[in-house]
Parts: sequence; structure tokens; C-alpha cells
Amino acid sequence: MISKAFDDIVTQMAEVFPKKFGIADASGMVVAASGQEILEETVLDLMKYAQDAGNNYFIREGYTVRAIDGSQSVEYIVYVEGTDEVSKYCCNAVTVAANNVRQHYDEKYDKTVFMQNIIFDNMLSFDLHQKAMELHVEVDVPREVFYIKVLKKGEVGIYEVIRNMFPDKERDFVINIDSNNIVLIKELADGTDAAAINAIANQILDTVNSETMMSVLIGVSTVAENINQLNSSYKESQVAIEVGKVFDEEKSILNYNNLGIGRLIYQLPIKLCELFLEEVFKKGDITLLDNETILTINKFFENDLNVSETSRQLFVHRNTLVYRLEKIYKLTGLDLRKFDQAIVFKVAMMVHKYLVSNTIKI
Repeated sequence: MISKAFDDIVTQMAEVFPKKFGIADASGMVVAASGQEILEETVLDLMKYAQDAGNNYFIREGYTVRAIDGSQSVEYIVYVEGTDEVSKYCCNAVTVAANNVRQHYDEKYDKTVFMQNIIFDNMLSFDLHQKAMELHVEVDVPREVFYIKVLKKGEVGIYEVIRNMFPDKERDFVINIDSNNIVLIKELADGTDAAAINAIANQILDTVNSETMMSVLIGVSTVAENINQLNSSYKESQVAIEVGKVFDEEKSILNYNNLGIGRLIYQLPIKLCELFLEEVFKKGDITLLDNETILTINKFFENDLNVSETSRQLFVHRNTLVYRLEKIYKLTGLDLRKFDQAIVFKVAMMVHKYLVSNTIKI
């Protein structure tokens, strides 16, 4: 355990440093100390200030204090009795040693780091199962991957919010890719259905919106039935975000299973998409259509190619709508009143939208 490693550091350094010092955790417990342990309420007070101090040392209640680096948040602090330069030196030296031990421990024993290596495809299959056995991670349990992408930042960090929602570090893993991207790997009970998974996504969305005022997208993968499938599920959650934000702009929760034809278009080579548009619009480019015409087309599709209902919802005469459809036919060569040509046009619009949204690929 890491507490034993910290205790070894304190024991060795206590022979060198003239100050009394120790290492404490976020629960208020002193993990290791060279002198009399400080009170739990004192530790909690120091920990509160450490969250704001970052990697800098600070003075509080007669102690010099510095946080031990964690992968996401402050979990341990070093405290040294006194506030002079010697105390500062001791605090920094112990913190450096503890950071080295913490990094080694995380790489070797931390389950979240293990899961991160899996989704980033940094492990061979044999090593994966061997490591899972060492860490006592269940291999054949269903897990869901939620990719949370921040569109608009708020004042509160999103990682802590997600971590507090799913505090079980043995079964649920929150991976902080960067300040705008969080991945949640959530262990599921057997028989968890799509509705329950969607409810979890909605819970995340509502909590993030209310507590951070952030605007986020949530990509939902298919269920990974075992640990080998986690990398694929992670990629699916990314694809759900990328495809969904192009074709389902009004949605905040994007499920890989519900991407429809958008997922197919996303997988097509860019050159093939360009050739398809050139073939469809022989008479003219889709960009020749103005906003009013595009609105007419979308409404026509929404009403299943029903002229009467579309004209009613657009508050235009039936003959006006027919005139607009004729205009579209002259520009594109496609008659939207014919089902097969309407399908081709719909797909072409989606392909064009995809290419425009991915200007780097064009």
C-alpha cells in the first residue's frame, strides 16, 4: 500500500531533518508522522487550503504545508512543524520524495491509470489480463463508456463533479483527459438496459448543468461486455460525439446506437463523399440553395413529402410550395416529390453538411 511507502519516507527522512513532519490524507487521517500526530480537524483545515494552493507551499496554523501531486485532485499533504526557511526546505524535500513514490505507485497499482491505458490502447492483450489479475479488476463484467465534452466552460471544475457522482473507485473510473474532456467508465449490473444507461447520461447532464453551469455533450458507447472491448467502446463514444454534433445539433446526449445513416457517412472516405455530391448535383451545387429554400426542404422532409401539410406549416399557398419545389428541381435535377429522388437529396444534404463541418478533411 502507498501508506507503507510514505511511512518509509518519513522514517528515513526523520533521521536527517530537525523538524517534526508528517503526511496526511483527504479523510483527515495522518498516514505517517515523525512526531506526534496532529488532530483530524487540523488536517481537514490544511487540506481545504491545499486544494487552492496547487503545487505551492503555504503557511497555516503554525505548519508549512504542501500538497502531494495527484492525478486529478489533492489526496495527500505534507505538513512540517514551523514556518521558517528550514521548515520550508524540509516540506519541499519530503514532497518531492513523496511525489516520486506516488507516481511509481500510480503507474503500478492505480486502477484508474490501468483503465486509462486500456482505452488509449497502450497495453497488449496478454499484459492487460495479467495486470487485471494483479489489480483485482474484474475482466468479464459489463461496462459503459461515457465521453463528456465541455463546450462552454464554467467556474467549477467538472472532474470533481463527476467523481462525486460516482465515488466508487473500485468499479467506476473517471479519467481526466484534459480540462474539456472527461471519460467515465461505469460498471453496470447484469441486465442493465438502454433506458437505464440513458438515465445515467441524463443524470450526468443535469448535474453538470446545475452545479457547474457548463454546456456539455455526452457520447454514449455500446456496452463493453468485457475488459477487452473497452478500447472499442471508448472509440464509439468519441464517434458518437463527432457524428452527433454534425447531424443532431439539438441533442446533448449522443448514443452510438442511434446515429443512423450519419454513422455510415462518417466512415466514408472524403474523396468518395465529394464524388457522390458531384454525381448527385450535376446541374448545380447545393450551395446555390438559399436559406428559405433549405427551410422549405427540411419542412417537406419532416412532413413525409406531404405538400398540403408542408404548405400549411410554412403558411404559404400550396402553389407557392409547388413553385419552390420546381425551382429546386431546375437547380439540382432532383424532384423531391418522388420518393427515391428525395432520399438521394436527403443523403446528399447530410454528406455536404458533414464535409462542411470537417473542413480540415476537405
